[in-house]
Amino acid sequence: MGRFFNRERFGNAQIAAGFLLLIFIAECAWVIAHEVPGTASLDEYARIEAGIAQWHGRGIAGMPGTGAAAFDRSHSPVWYLIASAPVASFHIPPDSLLWIWLTRAPYVLFGTMLGGSLWYVSRRLFGNAGGFIALGLYCFSPTVIRTGSLWNAQPHIGAVWGMFGAVFTAIAVSHTLYAPREVVLWNWRRIVLLAVSLALAIGSQFELAIVVPLLLAFMLYLAPERKAAAVGILASAGSIAAALVFCSYFFHPGLFWQGLLNAKPLDINWRALSMPGAYLQVSQEIKASGPLMAVLVPAAIIGYLVWRRSRYFGNTAPFIVALLFAGLRIGSPHASDSIYSLAAVVFLFVFVAGIAADMMETKAGGMVSAILAGLLSANALSNLIWLWNIAH
Repeated sequence: MGRFFNRERFGNAQIAAGFLLLIFIAECAWVIAHEVPGTASLDEYARIEAGIAQWHGRGIAGMPGTGAAAFDRSHSPVWYLIASAPVASFHIPPDSLLWIWLTRAPYVLFGTMLGGSLWYVSRRLFGNAGGFIALGLYCFSPTVIRTGSLWNAQPHIGAVWGMFGAVFTAIAVSHTLYAPREVVLWNWRRIVLLAVSLALAIGSQFELAIVVPLLLAFMLYLAPERKAAAVGILASAGSIAAALVFCSYFFHPGLFWQGLLNAKPLDINWRALSMPGAYLQVSQEIKASGPLMAVLVPAAIIGYLVWRRSRYFGNTAPFIVALLFAGLRIGSPHASDSIYSLAAVVFLFVFVAGIAADMMETKAGGMVSAILAGLLSANALSNLIWLWNIAH
């Protein structure tokens, strides 16, 4: 126990990060507390009812004949089972305050875990400064708080947490491939973690399967002399993830197969790439994640392009993932609440934190730190004003 509860695991940095995450939970709770019972969207009621029906053995959610007219081409039963799990065993009226709190609880948890993962990854990559910049942007982001509390938002936060975990777990696995021990046995914990992350991400949103080729590219880049091991590890994790998603179909192979055949891998309108309005929409959605992002994202991109020191893998990987999902959002501009925007924003938090942490290590680091402290404080204040306006 002494090795677990040490200063490396539970020092001042961890306490400060925990405090920020408690603020995030309080912000989500504030939003939930001001939601009027009985005003959830029809889509949410249908999603939860379909999940409850499956929990009670009345068919498989998202399949024809179980309240759906056709196959759900975007989500596996994972999407429905998570949404309905807190209320599946109780007879709680959907117009009650308790129903609201219970149905929001899983997504507040996912949001908190994503925030913790974001801080952990950013701190490992860029030090304490990078970790707290990323977490500060995250915890005071209206976009994240809306999604975590389901305030006029789709429950995308769990899928994004899974996808975030998949990306950085794959990167972590790649860094261990040169260890002298047997590869599979040495990495089995990370393989399981990668599998669970993929199952949560792709099971919640089939379109996130697009991240798998990117994971393979990262792994092959980081371990070019262990390509077979990288492919084997990703294939093993993918197989376990498929088995986990199969479990969500309650072990009906025929329905599982039909679900995969009807899955929609992408919903992209390539003509949208020539529409200026689609690019403007993405920029507005990034700005909506926090007014400071309108300044930091362009500054970080310029810094990355002109400053050679900043172009290393720790900054490049989140930038590539953010560009991928921003591009996918541009190609699907008509979705009212796209998971692509949320995914892009989360990885931009990491990218911006990395560039900012690099700037803080220069001769002008003191001035940069002071400016960033002021900007982050102003960004947090703007978010608190937004929360106050919800109640009024």
